[in-house]
Amino acid sequence: MTEFDLLDDTAQWRQDFERRLRAAYTGAGLDGPATEGMIDGTLRRADEWTVAGITAAGTRVGYVAVVVAEENGAVDSRIGDLHVDAAHTGRGHERAALEWAEAWCAERGAEQIRVRRSGADDGVFDGYGVRGQLRARRIDSPPEPVEGFTARPMTPAEYPAWVTAEKAEYAGDIARSGALTPEEARNKSDRDFAQLLPEGLDTPDNTFLVLEAAGEPIGTGWLKHGYLPGVTYGYSLFVDEEHRGRGFGRAAMVAGELATLAAGESTLMFSVWGGNEVAMNLYTRTGYRVVEENRSLVLPRPAG
Repeated sequence: MTEFDLLDDTAQWRQDFERRLRAAYTGAGLDGPATEGMIDGTLRRADEWTVAGITAAGTRVGYVAVVVAEENGAVDSRIGDLHVDAAHTGRGHERAALEWAEAWCAERGAEQIRVRRSGADDGVFDGYGVRGQLRARRIDSPPEPVEGFTARPMTPAEYPAWVTAEKAEYAGDIARSGALTPEEARNKSDRDFAQLLPEGLDTPDNTFLVLEAAGEPIGTGWLKHGYLPGVTYGYSLFVDEEHRGRGFGRAAMVAGELATLAAGESTLMFSVWGGNEVAMNLYTRTGYRVVEENRSLVLPRPAG
C-alpha cells in the first residue's frame, strides 16, 4: 500500500530534486551555467510547495510536491515534483501519488492542475493535455545561409504593426492550447508585452528582424539575448501564412541561430504551444530537444 507523509523538513527532498533537475537539463543539451539558471528558476518559489514523502511498507520510495494559488482569477494548482525511485517503479506508486496530488489540490478549490516535466515520466501524465514545450539546441558552428533569404533589422515604422500582430498571435496561441480563455489570454498578452518590451524597439538585449526572400518581406523575428547564461530565447520567428510550405521555416531558424552567435551566445531556446504540431515537427527535424514540457488537467478529473 502506498502512503504519504507531509514533510516538515524538505532539505533532503530539495537536494534530491536539484540532482534530478541537473541531470535532466544537462541531458537536454544545456551547459552548466544555463542548467544552473534553469534550476534557480524552477526552485524560486519551491519553499511554498507542500512536499510529501511516498512510502511503501515503511520505506521511502519517492516524493510528490504540490502547490495551490489563485491565478488569473481562478484557483490553480501545480504538481512541482512527482518521483518514484527506480527500484520501486512499476508497482503503482506513481499512479497513487498522482491521485493523491489531484485530490489534495481539488480539496483546496483548484479548478485546474498543471505540471512542468523535465526528463522522462514513464507515461504518468499521459492523461494530461500538452500545453507547451520548451526546446533548445546548442549551436556549435554557424549554419549555412539560405540562398535568396535574408534577415534585416526591423525599422521604427514597422514596429507598431508588428507588436500589435505579435500580441494577438501570442494570445491566440495561449487560448488554442487550452491554458486560458480568450479574454484571459488577451489580458496575459498585454501584461507580458508591457513587461518584456518596456522601451519597445529600443528595449536592450533584444533583436527584432524582418525576414525577406528575394527582397520581399515574408516574416519577422524577435529574440531575447541573455535569457540564461549563454542562451538566447526566441520569442518569435514567424513566417507569414502565404509563404509557408516553401522551406522558409528552416531559413527563419537559421536567422535566429546567426543572431544568437552574433550576440556571443551558443544556445537558442524556444517555446512552442500545445497543438502546434507544425512547429514541434520543425524543431524536432532541426535538432531542438525538449527541455521541459507543460501539461494540465481540469479538476475534478472526469470519471473514467
